[in-house]
Amino acid sequence: MKRFYVTTPIYYVNDRPHIGHAYTTVLADVLARAHRTFGVPAWFLTGTDEHGQKVQQAARAAGIPPREHADRTVVRFQELWRTLGITHDDFIRTTEPRHADVVQEVLQELYDRGEIYRAEYDGWYDVASETFVTERDLRVPEGGSPADLPNIVRIRESNYFFRMSAYQDWLIEHIESHPDFIRPETRRNETLGFLRTRPLGDLCISRPKSRLEWGIELPFDHDYVCYVWFDALLNYLTAIGYRRDEDRFSSWWPATVQLIGKDILTTHTVYWPTMLKALGLPMPRTVFAHGWWLMGDTKMSKSLGNVVDPMSLIGRHGPDAFRYFLIAEMALGQDASFSEAAFVRRYNSDLANDLGNLANRLFAMIGRYLGGRLPAPPPEPAGGAEAEVWGGAQRAVGAMERALSTFELDRAVAEVIAAVRGINRYLEVRAPWTLAKSADPAPLRAVLYTAAESLRVAASLLHPVAPGRMGDLRRALGCPSPDPSADELRRWGVLPEGAAVGPPAALFPRIEAAAEAAPPPSAVPPAAETAAPAEITLDEFARVRLRTARVLAAEPVPGTDKLLKLQIDLGDERRQVVAGIAKHYAPNALVGRTIVVVANLAPAKIRGVESRGMLLAASAGPELRVLTVDGDLPPGATVR
Repeated sequence: MKRFYVTTPIYYVNDRPHIGHAYTTVLADVLARAHRTFGVPAWFLTGTDEHGQKVQQAARAAGIPPREHADRTVVRFQELWRTLGITHDDFIRTTEPRHADVVQEVLQELYDRGEIYRAEYDGWYDVASETFVTERDLRVPEGGSPADLPNIVRIRESNYFFRMSAYQDWLIEHIESHPDFIRPETRRNETLGFLRTRPLGDLCISRPKSRLEWGIELPFDHDYVCYVWFDALLNYLTAIGYRRDEDRFSSWWPATVQLIGKDILTTHTVYWPTMLKALGLPMPRTVFAHGWWLMGDTKMSKSLGNVVDPMSLIGRHGPDAFRYFLIAEMALGQDASFSEAAFVRRYNSDLANDLGNLANRLFAMIGRYLGGRLPAPPPEPAGGAEAEVWGGAQRAVGAMERALSTFELDRAVAEVIAAVRGINRYLEVRAPWTLAKSADPAPLRAVLYTAAESLRVAASLLHPVAPGRMGDLRRALGCPSPDPSADELRRWGVLPEGAAVGPPAALFPRIEAAAEAAPPPSAVPPAAETAAPAEITLDEFARVRLRTARVLAAEPVPGTDKLLKLQIDLGDERRQVVAGIAKHYAPNALVGRTIVVVANLAPAKIRGVESRGMLLAASAGPELRVLTVDGDLPPGATVR
């Protein structure tokens, strides 16, 4: 890839940012940073959508002009992006002249060419989404009327329309012939289903000033302003110099990936491509619609009062931990559940226990045995435990590079954490504390340098996700720069001989959860405390077929708060398994992992859902952990 242009939606300034805004922006930032790490020039655009009815209503409620309301609200987004370390190359506001002037030029050109025309509209209007809707699209209860629905009103007025219907057949053909245009596949199928089952109407692109004053005025009719979505979508072009700086524009357009939430799929996969086609511009390579953050099984919503304020978590645990959780916890394209418990579990497991403890013990041993200085690099590992641990770090490099095109960042992060665990195992196997007693210092020096060099690679790969702490870790390891470069990811011997090594202060201190009260003695029957497990014979145990399985997908079982439905790959077949682990794992937390299942368990129905097998897990008190495989084994391997 010669260059990478990533965009987020521009966010509405009618309220403060929430975790959904933060997720999309952090995701774009991680992708941009990772491409830069791998040597690919990147341009990252975000911004705010500042026109429309909702902004006008919010301003009136505050008793201030819409522009003043936008100026006050935009600061909240800008402050949050600074706190999160977002490295956007541009932040566009749709009230800026560089945007509004070009929008008017586009409107005039399309009007002059007959792509925009005036007509009467008589139909239903959704005040909340600021869109005209057909009666077919309204979910009217039996015996009811559309007028009974909240936010739905009848409107009859003259307006201007974009001839979107002329591009229906072309759009279907483009989506079918470009499988990466809309991702994931479920959203591609959703858009195709919409286009194949109904005639595409023309898009109303105006609002009369008698109803809405806050918008970009139509250049050919001063009594109207532009519909907010037609205005807003053009920001992806205006921010990179469309009609103003053709050299810069042609160097970045078409966009590589445009990140959106699945709730704005139609605007970005129907409105947007038809607008670009009318303007004679190439299509973006990919429009990727990610899932929603849920509270339990419910989408976060201001009306429900369950929206997570990112500033609260960041203030308590830091921006890097927050960024890491967002990327590691959600499989891009699926929904994910947010809870404090899930955040603490992920933080303590991956960051505090695995990464933090490894850094602490490694720095302590280099300080104790080598005087806090790195030894000379030994030859690049060619076999044995050294080759295995360095190979794990290199596999993580490959996984992260692949994730830049597959968008499976959660799996790439899991591969990096697997490499970190591999370094921990390597230290246990090589036992530097024993080697330190030998008269020959060479083995000890080789082991500690190998561990440090492998950790350097892991820190470099996690740098796009957690740039602050990983920059600290790289500095503590003796790296010349806190920021990794492409040439060092696969190169052995980057850490310089004699560099001073010292632990960074409080890399990821463990979060101590409040101790749960012990149940009263009467809660546990005496028999359960004293009964010995029944013995079984070897023949009986041999009947149980334990096999490895890779988790392909996971989702909650509707109507329950304990069950997850997993789709697993057993190598020679795929199955569905239901497990009572939802209170311990978010739906996507196991996706990509290799687990152990009982493969010959008779099928059963649990809450009406078929389950063919059972996964293995261990529990102690309130804690539960699914058993996963150490190392890289294919699905279907026999567990002995």
